[in-house]
Amino acid sequence: MNLLNHRAEGPASAQPLLLGPSLGTSYALWDKVAPELSITHRVVRWDLPGHGGSAADLIAEGATVGDLARLVLALADSLGIERFGYAGVSLGGAVGLYLAVHHPQRVGSLAVICSSAHFNGAKPWQERAALVRREGLAGLAENAPARWFTSGFTVPELVQNHRDADPAAYAACCDALAAFDLRDRLTEISSPTLLIAGREDPATPPPHLREIADAVPGAALVEIPGASHLAPAQCPGAVLTALRAHFGESVKRGMEVRREVLGDPHVDRAQARQTAFTARFQDFISRYAWGEIWTDPTLSRRERSMITLTALVAHGHYDELAMHVRAARRNGLTPEEIGAVLLQTAVYCGVPAANSAFATAQRVLAEEEG
Repeated sequence: MNLLNHRAEGPASAQPLLLGPSLGTSYALWDKVAPELSITHRVVRWDLPGHGGSAADLIAEGATVGDLARLVLALADSLGIERFGYAGVSLGGAVGLYLAVHHPQRVGSLAVICSSAHFNGAKPWQERAALVRREGLAGLAENAPARWFTSGFTVPELVQNHRDADPAAYAACCDALAAFDLRDRLTEISSPTLLIAGREDPATPPPHLREIADAVPGAALVEIPGASHLAPAQCPGAVLTALRAHFGESVKRGMEVRREVLGDPHVDRAQARQTAFTARFQDFISRYAWGEIWTDPTLSRRERSMITLTALVAHGHYDELAMHVRAARRNGLTPEEIGAVLLQTAVYCGVPAANSAFATAQRVLAEEEG
């Protein structure tokens, strides 16, 4: 299967962050933002079909945003990326909303920029698709700066992207925008979500982003003064600041959850033992294990504790087991419930493993009672 053209930047071991483009542009839309984000993330920015370096035949007439989302997932799969942060502009933002609704297990955190849960109905996009199929993109490209930027500002490279796009693929993307409407599904989004609006954006003005922010539980909204539709190109500093705060939140939240589950004394000891050699591993634990997995609302902390106890017994990690017996008590498990979990491991992990586990748990519980 052909894949979307893309550019990857940043450490391969860092948290993945996918960046989606607007219709008529390429991944060059992110040129002033992606290099900075790649300092702390594994950034992967991609081109729409028929745009930049992506093949036009990846999309066909009558396409949907779901079709584009599947191409993005195929790209992530090819790179070995299971769960990722995602930020997208306009059509790229719509792809992010679709992924968050239909594939929530893949989207750890979401930012939707100058976009919408609907794009003012099907008719304008059907008319644009018909125009492009009939006359090509020259006329639309001439008017692109007025649609994308405030007066007197332009980015020639992006206008050239518009001019060079494949008309059939561009029209198919218009079909996708015409059919897109996720307003009745927004309350299902569970990923931490940031909305960024350009205050001067005529295509997706701030009320479109506010509508999403009001519907998605816990979502935040940032409005950027002086920004039009392509905010990452026109106001990269403001966009970068907002994205850094949002996607860096998983580390902060991960540390909070780590302290809540394991207790301050344990975390303080771990931090005190940290060296330059172990710093990246400690960051990985806080960011991924605690900031991504333990904060996922699909399972309760009680359920996660029971699963963790079982896994630690199965692999004979009794020092870690002692730590997580204490964590299980913080997460609401009674000594009787912990015993029941360990008894279950006797059946599926073996009696010797369970015997060692009971000895470890009994010692910890006695210390806790003392």
